Amino acid sequence: MTEPKDQQALAGGLSSAEAARRLQQYGPNALEEKQVSALRRLLGYFWGPIPWMIEVAAVLSAIVQHWPDFWIIVALLLFNAGVGFWQEYTAGNAVEALKKQLAMRARVLRDGQWQEIDAKLLVPGDIIRIRLGDVIPADVRLTEGDYLSVDQSALTGESLPVTKRSGDEAFSGTVAKQGEVIAEVTATGKNTRFGKTAGLVEQAHTVSHFQKAVLTIGDYLIYVSIALVAVLVLFQLHRHAPWLELVQFALILTVASIPVAMPAVLSMTMAVGAMALSRLKAIVTRLESIEEMASMDVLCSDKTGTLTQNRLTLGEVELFSAADPQEVILAASLASRAEDRDAIDLAILQGLEDPKAVDRYRQTAFVPFDPVHKRTEASITDADGKAFQVSKGAPQVIMAMSALSDEERQRANKVVDDFASRGYRALGVARKAEGDEHWTFLGILSLFDPPREDSAETIAHACAYGVKTKMVTGDNVAIARQIAQQLGLGSNILKADILPVKKDGSEDAAGAEAVEKADGFAEVFPEHKFAIVKLLQSRDHITGMTGDGVNDAPALKQADVGIAVSGATDAARAAADLVLTAPGLSVIVNAIEEARRIFERMNAYAIYRISETIRIMFFVVFAMVFFNFYPITAIMIILLAFFNDVPIMTIAYDHTGLEKQPVRWNMRQVITVATAMGIVGVVGSFGMLLLAMDWLKLDVAQVQTYVFLKMAVAGHLVLFVARTRGHFWERPWPAPVMVWSAVVTKVAATILAVYGFGLITPITWPEVALIWGYSIASAFVTDIVKVQVYRHLQHRVPRHRGFLQRLKRPLHTAASRS
Repeated sequence: MTEPKDQQALAGGLSSAEAARRLQQYGPNALEEKQVSALRRLLGYFWGPIPWMIEVAAVLSAIVQHWPDFWIIVALLLFNAGVGFWQEYTAGNAVEALKKQLAMRARVLRDGQWQEIDAKLLVPGDIIRIRLGDVIPADVRLTEGDYLSVDQSALTGESLPVTKRSGDEAFSGTVAKQGEVIAEVTATGKNTRFGKTAGLVEQAHTVSHFQKAVLTIGDYLIYVSIALVAVLVLFQLHRHAPWLELVQFALILTVASIPVAMPAVLSMTMAVGAMALSRLKAIVTRLESIEEMASMDVLCSDKTGTLTQNRLTLGEVELFSAADPQEVILAASLASRAEDRDAIDLAILQGLEDPKAVDRYRQTAFVPFDPVHKRTEASITDADGKAFQVSKGAPQVIMAMSALSDEERQRANKVVDDFASRGYRALGVARKAEGDEHWTFLGILSLFDPPREDSAETIAHACAYGVKTKMVTGDNVAIARQIAQQLGLGSNILKADILPVKKDGSEDAAGAEAVEKADGFAEVFPEHKFAIVKLLQSRDHITGMTGDGVNDAPALKQADVGIAVSGATDAARAAADLVLTAPGLSVIVNAIEEARRIFERMNAYAIYRISETIRIMFFVVFAMVFFNFYPITAIMIILLAFFNDVPIMTIAYDHTGLEKQPVRWNMRQVITVATAMGIVGVVGSFGMLLLAMDWLKLDVAQVQTYVFLKMAVAGHLVLFVARTRGHFWERPWPAPVMVWSAVVTKVAATILAVYGFGLITPITWPEVALIWGYSIASAFVTDIVKVQVYRHLQHRVPRHRGFLQRLKRPLHTAASRS
């Protein structure tokens, strides 16, 4: 919101009364923050469809006094909530970090006197003074003073300071590098460009595809379980079974089939993956982002400081009167002053082959750069006492004061144009001996912000993994195109002002397609970065964004995977899902590899969990329908949950294959494969039951133990089958901890089945041997069926690609648009 110019205010500043009125009208010059208590955040993890299901199951278990089941369910619920809450707590608050970036004090003209006040008390219409080194406290319009050189890289990503003159605007949060001016405040707080950046961070919101996948799997299991329990209850009521016994068993069976442990197991898998990533110098602040990184197919990367070094470097030197490039660089160095820490001066001084060469000269006078004269000038005396002058600056200015022929002038203009077309900044260098009338034009220097050494290699590796990198920068199109070509990104660079974002927030389809095809974007502000991410998400892309500045925070928060690079600001780190602690982007490729391995583990567990539910539910319900007895007792179901689900957490350490393309949850494939495996398990279980009843002639209590041990042994073997798309005996082999957890729990289940310990009826060792042999044979049959189902699904993909795309799109785009 802009306050109109007030001539009285400009003359003597606002009165205290008027400033107080405007403070009431516009609010403090600070970012608003909505505080959410830690308790409320924690309670949020107990609210939602899956927590509701688990909580209802716990309450029902307490009502019928199934206390072991009750405590198992409660423990898993608390574990899952604790993992999620801790990750959110350590992630930090992006708005709080943005607040720390604001200037704390400001020099303001009030009641006709200059005074220093808290920056949060500034109001539109205030007159303030800005000097070298100041953080500009609000959006302002320059009113008096020659010029102000402003570093606005934290806001726009531009690699070079920008010169502002009287009448120009300067933005809150940027830093004054040279000059001193008087300015009028035009916007404060949330109405500044900086404040709008913070507002975008708060607006940014995505729903994890992982969360949607868990809900989809949970819904499928619940519908199957409720339908089967309903069938069971109807049949048993028809047979006049005891009501209380029936309700208790149906409850335990339902609880066993609800994926109580699924969120905990998947969170554990991602937490272990997060620890592995931390060893690779990548800190995960949001667990679900690991799954998103495995699916990521577009990476939007900030240029300055991310793809490039954010350090001006000397490039080519075009010679005119100088004998060699070092002569030009030495003259330019003598026209510089290292103590000013100017980016251009430092780049030139670093270009000297012999840094001590300048020590042989003495600088007797120095005129700094200013936007009016556009050059620096120094008077120099050499070791022999000879005096001369050197100057560097805008090529046109240096050319105008030098004695150049028409041919040399045309050549110089061509060199400057060539450097500009390649995104380089050009500097003219001249020298004048004492007593000479004209300057001697020595040559033209080029300056640029070079790419990081590993950027091109990282981009190529990401491309090999199916991830397209797009560059996003505040620099102009020429610089963006030059860097993009050097890094192998392409030359299709879009200017940000043509981004197809309509005022009502909708997207233009044709424009969104242009964004999708672009190799990069130039002259970008925070709202543009935010829009780029939203547009790509609307085109069904899982989008990553890297950055390091305040300007990147909204897009980092909105992106499916926000990545703050090494040296990033607090605001960027707080908004990101992944924080890199080592320089460069090479760790991103390692993170993609690790994320895809983690995804394979989660996918394997999902298939296992669905197939196990089908195997247990269908077998138990149909056995009761056909044979009119409980094939397994309630305590056995609880023991099965312990012997199968709790050790299953070792899947977090499993060895997996590495996909070369982005991976996504394919619910059709997961449910089809799991259902096929589950059906094989049901058939195998009935075969085992008939062996026990008709061949071994066991009584009901022994049959129940028999079935319990078969389900315990075969259940864990199903995980080894589910963990790979190929045959389970092929590489990669399971992790040792996974094998040993299976061995220990199955040996424990076997000992329990043989000795009973008062919990179940014991069976003999020969019967145990038969169960083990039958279960291992069933695992081989299940594996063969699984491989055939995968092959069938792969063969159907080309003919039904449209159907699959429609099936996948709701799962991915709904989250992005919510």
